[in-house]
Amino acid sequence: MAEFDYAQALAQIDEKSAMMSKALNVDELRRSIAELERQASEPGLWDDTERAQGITTRLSAAQSQLRRLEDLSRRIEDVHALVELGREESDQESLEEAQDEIRSIHADLADLEVQTLLDGEYDARSAVVTLRSGAGGVDAADFTQMLLRMYLRWAERHGYRTTVMDTSYAEEAGIKSATFRVDAPYAYGRMSVEGGTHRLVRISPFDNQGRRQTSFAAVEVVPLVEATDHIDVPDSDIRVDTYCSSGPGGQGVNTTYSAVRITHLPTGIVVTMQDERSQIQNRAAAMAVLQSRLLVLRHEEEARKKKELAGDIKASWGDQMRSYVLHPYQMVKDLRTGYETSQTQAVFDGDIDAFIEAGIRWRHEQRKAEQAEAGSPDGVSRK
Repeated sequence: MAEFDYAQALAQIDEKSAMMSKALNVDELRRSIAELERQASEPGLWDDTERAQGITTRLSAAQSQLRRLEDLSRRIEDVHALVELGREESDQESLEEAQDEIRSIHADLADLEVQTLLDGEYDARSAVVTLRSGAGGVDAADFTQMLLRMYLRWAERHGYRTTVMDTSYAEEAGIKSATFRVDAPYAYGRMSVEGGTHRLVRISPFDNQGRRQTSFAAVEVVPLVEATDHIDVPDSDIRVDTYCSSGPGGQGVNTTYSAVRITHLPTGIVVTMQDERSQIQNRAAAMAVLQSRLLVLRHEEEARKKKELAGDIKASWGDQMRSYVLHPYQMVKDLRTGYETSQTQAVFDGDIDAFIEAGIRWRHEQRKAEQAEAGSPDGVSRK
């Protein structure tokens, strides 16, 4: 086994740390924290609950980011001292401890690096995620509910605030669809790589003959709109229907016409919302989701036009993006990045960071390739 090169390893983490500090702009981060603290101390802040929650969420995330960077800086200083002490004292135990810490720092820097790749126009936003069951009958509805639990557990692991905005239950088991919101900086940038068709292969628990069943679920991720987005939706472009909310419990929410369905007539987009007791609150939440989807639609149309002008009209995302196989073997595999694991139960319990990080790196490389093609000397895309 080759001898561990402490000098080279320390130089690498020093270089990577400097790159991360520059990319994440520590000075600007501190200025941002100071401004958010000023806003958070304003009298009457909580008169506008949504604005207050946005400010406190951004402040908490910025403070956490700064603490993380400062903690890494201290750890790097400490490991330098530990290596120096181990060499001076010929202390093999200290050197082995330093080696473990260097590897741990490398892993944390790699994780931090992922955030620097979230440079899309809306990546820093909160996310609105909609799940829909596809082909596969009751198995697809059950699979959709498994995915909902997976994503909510993932958000819980990271301390992200989530709100289930709408759930449509299937008759036998599972859910037909669900919409939830993830409030955290860069939630959209991270969750957006989960968008696409997910496939499950397993022995169906709903088949009395124990046959293998393949089922599908669709995941849609959009960024949460902000006041500055200027997505105007004329009243003449929408149809609003109200109805009794559905779901278990039989509470007051199930007996009043509080649920809202908004149909955007020009595009056919339909948004339903029934999480709140008030029809007014559900309508406001549904309009926010509709505006988010229209924002993405506008962004996709602009990107499509740019690709057409560049002579490149190929789609960058495939339809089926991940397979979850529970029989005849255990495997979850992302079909875009090639990342896979046999720890299927861990994945369904929310351990999906490796998939998300692989997806972010894959998307970053796709964007770089597209930019390189668009910037070719003769203006013609390269196949």
